[in-house]
Amino acid sequence: MSFKQITQIAGSAMSAQTVRLNTIASNLANAQSAAATPETTYHARKPVFAALAAQAGLGEQQLSGSRVQVLDVVESQEPLRKAYEPENPLANAQGEVYYPNVNPVAEMTDMLSASRAFETNVEVLSRVKSMQNALLRLGEA
Repeated sequence: MSFKQITQIAGSAMSAQTVRLNTIASNLANAQSAAATPETTYHARKPVFAALAAQAGLGEQQLSGSRVQVLDVVESQEPLRKAYEPENPLANAQGEVYYPNVNPVAEMTDMLSASRAFETNVEVLSRVKSMQNALLRLGEA
């Protein structure tokens, strides 16, 4: 596998983790936003990823790698939270207010996972750069 392919794979993973972190931030920012109806309530969003396999032939040996592609960002189908708050100005005739289906604990866990995956890919790019530099130094001796 070439350095270019490794860089493309790590770069696509970093882009995917950026989308993941942005959706988590959006979910957390809207976690406590109330609405009068289920239709107008914020629904948690989740990115959908796919692996794009790429093959490179080197004689008899086949090496493969997969880049990451963000297919879509979909709304969660989990049920919304409903609360009885008759004093809330957004309450409906029954005194109910709807809150998003965002679980802050799960979102924070997902955020840690995404940030660590991002950091891992930054480390991969750093190692590729140091290997390229070492390769260039071989010609100096």
